[in-house]
Formats: sequence, structure tokens, C-alpha cells
Amino acid sequence: MRLENKVALVTGGVQGIGRGIALRFAAEGADIALNVRKDDARSADLRSRIEALGRRCLVLPFDVAHVGASASAIVHAWETLGRVDILVNNAGIEKHASFLDVSEADFDAVQAVNVKGAFFVAQAFARRCRDAALGGRIINISSVHEELPFPNFTPYCVSKGGMKMMMRNLAIELAPLGITVNNIAPGAIETPINTSLMQDAAQLGALMGNIPLKRLGTPDDVAAVAVFLASSDADYITGTTTVVDGGLLWNYAEQ
Repeated sequence: MRLENKVALVTGGVQGIGRGIALRFAAEGADIALNVRKDDARSADLRSRIEALGRRCLVLPFDVAHVGASASAIVHAWETLGRVDILVNNAGIEKHASFLDVSEADFDAVQAVNVKGAFFVAQAFARRCRDAALGGRIINISSVHEELPFPNFTPYCVSKGGMKMMMRNLAIELAPLGITVNNIAPGAIETPINTSLMQDAAQLGALMGNIPLKRLGTPDDVAAVAVFLASSDADYITGTTTVVDGGLLWNYAEQ
């Protein structure tokens, strides 16, 4: 198991990509600190699945957009689980609106979770790694839209572009502490955020025309890359984005 004796904090971990990563990490030997907005039946089910794999699971209900709550959660995870070696910044939201109709509230909400949240959770994590004289891994779940325009989702694209530059800067600043920082950029993945797309035959067909591999990705496609980046196999990799999109990025055209 590639992550044996490691502890990973996964934000937004109750569904979709975050859930897939939490389960895959646990299967590879890691204990899991699971960030959720609230501790409910979904988080209880996931905790039981992780524990059934023989791993510990600490559920941490907090909003990543609240800096103080994030910092306190990092402390709690460290004290309860003994350490945190890996941070997966997965929590994210998007709002659909044309540029001319984007509200200030929606713009601020997207940036607060996708950029500010990832930034300050990473800061709290890196500070604890520094104080404990331990290295670490930061893995940000970005998007192909850190590169690819997405009309009617401009605040989301802005946030993912910001995450790309944040990753590059942190990779340089945190390297002396032995902390690597990388992004994973998924394309179209079978997750709850894409439910309406998957139920619309016309939209789905148009999308498939842009994906050379002719299928949507799965959370496990992304989780497999996350395991690699979290493992010792990726010791010399930092400051990079790994695209997981079936070829979408370089074959995309607006319909």
C-alpha cells in the first residue's frame, strides 16, 4: 500500500471526486480527515466505508471559506490523528450565469471557496508541517478550466486560473520545507455536479464529440492520479498540473 501510515485531509470529501479520493487513499493505507459542510448520513456512510477498510476516519464539519474554522480543523485533525501528511484541496463550487448577469454575491461565493478556502487551508497545513519539521503534500483539485474558457462560468474559470498560479507560487515557497504542491485538472467527470448534463442527451452527445476517448471520466480516474502524487513515487514532482480529461482540453470546440 503506497500511503500506509499516512494521514490525509480531503476537503469537500462527501461526494464526487472528494469521496473517490478519500476511499482510494484509505484503500492505499491512509487514515482520513474528512471535511464536510455538515456531518450527516452521507458522511456517516463514508466514514463507515473507510473504517471497514481498516483505517481511521475523522469527520470535520467546517466551511473552507471561513479561515478561523479551517485553522481550528487542521489543529483538531493533527491532535486527533497524530499528524497530517497530505492535503487535498477538493472543495469547490460553480455558479452558472452570463458575464453580464453575474452577481457580486455569486462571484464572491465562488472565489471564497475555490481560491480563498484552498489558500488558507493550505497555509494552516503548511504551518503545522513546518512546526513539526515534517514535509508534506498539497494536491489541489483544479479543472481543465484553469486553461480552457467556459462561457457562462467566468467566476469559476477565474478561480481555477487563480488556483493554477497559487500552486506555482506555493511550490517554490514551500519546497524548502519539503512540501510539494501540484494540481490535478479534471475534465468532464461523472459526479453529482454534472447530473443535469448526464441526463441531457443532446448536451452529452455534443460533449462526447469533444472527448477523444469518448467517455466521461470517473472519480477513480482522478483518485488514481492523486494517490500517485501523494506517494513517494512523486517525491520529485512539484509545481505541475496533471490533466485528467480523456483528451478534452486540446480537442475542445464550442458548439
